[in-house]
Amino acid sequence: MPQTLPENSVGIVSPQRLQFDQALTLACGETLQSYELMVETYGELNADGRNAVLICHALSGDHHAAGYHNKDDKRPGWWDAYIGPGKAIDTNKFFVVALNNLGGCNGSSGPTSINPETGRAWGKSFPRLRVRDWVESQARLADRLGIQQWAAIIGGSLGGMQAMRWALEYPERVRHCVVIASAMKLTAQNIAFNETARQAILADPRFREGDYLAESTYPKSGLSVARMIGHITYLSNDAMGEKFGREVRSGSFERGIDDAVEFQVESYLRHQGDVFSEKFDANTYLLMTKALDYFDLAREYGDDPEKAFADAQCRFLVVSFTTDWRFAPERSKEIVNALIGANKPVSYAEIPSNFGHDAFLLPNERYEKVFTNYMNTIDISPEKKQ
Repeated sequence: MPQTLPENSVGIVSPQRLQFDQALTLACGETLQSYELMVETYGELNADGRNAVLICHALSGDHHAAGYHNKDDKRPGWWDAYIGPGKAIDTNKFFVVALNNLGGCNGSSGPTSINPETGRAWGKSFPRLRVRDWVESQARLADRLGIQQWAAIIGGSLGGMQAMRWALEYPERVRHCVVIASAMKLTAQNIAFNETARQAILADPRFREGDYLAESTYPKSGLSVARMIGHITYLSNDAMGEKFGREVRSGSFERGIDDAVEFQVESYLRHQGDVFSEKFDANTYLLMTKALDYFDLAREYGDDPEKAFADAQCRFLVVSFTTDWRFAPERSKEIVNALIGANKPVSYAEIPSNFGHDAFLLPNERYEKVFTNYMNTIDISPEKKQ
């Protein structure tokens, strides 16, 4: 971390773990009698609570979206480029709420937390989750924080799916919905990538049929490969080519030398896999990718996305990136076309970028301008009395 914090940083932040004792019945039919959510907030809630913004995270994200946890942190929160004073999500204007979703492994109740009924880690027995379950738990979080209506709900990728579900489930509680690099449902190819990653975990002998925590081990190899598979799909061909090309890290192609050749990209992927496997839980990975696969915004509306959006009351911003082939611009255009068909106000931007799906996390001047200009249109002044 720099010796002095950047002027546009939210600074040192402290997460808080909130206990919820009201039973939550999940879409799968099971009930959590109680649960915890790990939350961070940035900025100040104004007098009538009209400046609150909810950040919904993607697959491997968590509550730490901006700032630093201590002076020794080397990296800020995962969306620090866009949350802070004077940034797109301006904490001088907005009260920003970020949480680790239910089922996560970074403080919220999930497979690694203790099941109060057994006194042991939930592990594989943690209930299956759907995106609507996250939205319900987030609505209860809003109630706890005294937020009747969000000025905006914002999410990228899986986070964008949550934002859209909010607009359907609680239309009166959302004024703006920002959907970035997302889709109304996964393509068959996307589901296939997720299943391949899950199979890598399941095939690891140390997975122990999901009971690895009880045996004080974890499927490091399988989880590492799963992350490598995912990471490849988050990048574009151009980005990988520019970053690595066919550069060799070790070994040689010279005749007479039979040293094994290791490409830079191989070393990079192994490093990414190793780092991820040490901080993320395998059962959580399985749970969240399944929730991603099952999401289908229009399924219960006769597969008609216009009907799905019919009751939405908010304005929408939809953003895609040119080289994102995991959540291609075509998927975002499907959202936009459905919203237009449902006569809902929507703005759309397709941002040029060489960084594939990861582009929504990274600095980009045009993306920043689009994002900032839209957020500047959000009115947080006291609601006028009728």
